[in-house]
Amino acid sequence: MPSAPASFLDPVLLARISDLGLLARTVVDGFMHGHHRSMRKGSSTDFAQHRAYQPGDDPRLLDWKLLGRTDRLYVKEYDADTNASVMFALDASASMGYGSGSVKKFDYARFLVASLAWLSQRQGDRVGVAICTTELVDVVPPSARHLQLLLHTIARSKASGAGTLTQAIERLAHMVTRQGVIVIVSDCYESPDALGRAVDLLRMRGHDVIVFRLVDPAERDFPFRAATTFRDVETGARLALRPDDLRAKYTASTAEHEATLVQRFASSGTDYVLLHTDQPLDGALHAYLDRRLARSRVR
Repeated sequence: MPSAPASFLDPVLLARISDLGLLARTVVDGFMHGHHRSMRKGSSTDFAQHRAYQPGDDPRLLDWKLLGRTDRLYVKEYDADTNASVMFALDASASMGYGSGSVKKFDYARFLVASLAWLSQRQGDRVGVAICTTELVDVVPPSARHLQLLLHTIARSKASGAGTLTQAIERLAHMVTRQGVIVIVSDCYESPDALGRAVDLLRMRGHDVIVFRLVDPAERDFPFRAATTFRDVETGARLALRPDDLRAKYTASTAEHEATLVQRFASSGTDYVLLHTDQPLDGALHAYLDRRLARSRVR
């Protein structure tokens, strides 16, 4: 499968673009230029059913004749219509603000959400975002018209304070009533079982769920050598350690955490993608595109 030029996907180069809209368009146009498959085959002319109008629906899909007969708003749906509501849940807890290089995890997360939202909008999907700590800090409901508002919301957001993503996801599960795609972007530094149970709520409500886990290269490689004091960015707790004494235990612990996440999400049918913030964005875009294609085939 062709790949886009590295300049369109390298997070370090992307960090030089201050406008998220321009960044997202650059990434998606570059990615799609080297990708001959389309997520959407076009709208079908085979009418399937009516459903009640919901805020954010395209008014062009309203059945005006039915409105005249019933005095109620209904939208026409078609067999091959692949439009979906896509809600992004962006972890904004302080740990996401960590970065050993020029791109922090939260920077990478914003690049990713902006690009996936642009890609979704391009395919006719409704997009929204929830900025999450323990609470839902800011929510933009899915709509065909909310891309610019979504981009503005994530551009002004910051990673700060302690956060328990599981609680925010549980609140989101009760808020998002229309079945669709929920994309969670987080470093997943929480109990895999607790995180899995929260995601199960989304799955039980009929949502397709994709979890993108972001890991900084230093969290992956643990390159520290000299004795130093490590600080928990969320609690402020400090711990003086000799990295050489800790390296083997750290490596084993992180590998176990990752394996448990993989197993827990697989057991519930949740798509899970591990991303390192020194990697180009094409892996995430391919994973998302493949999931959307699979979803459209089973509708």
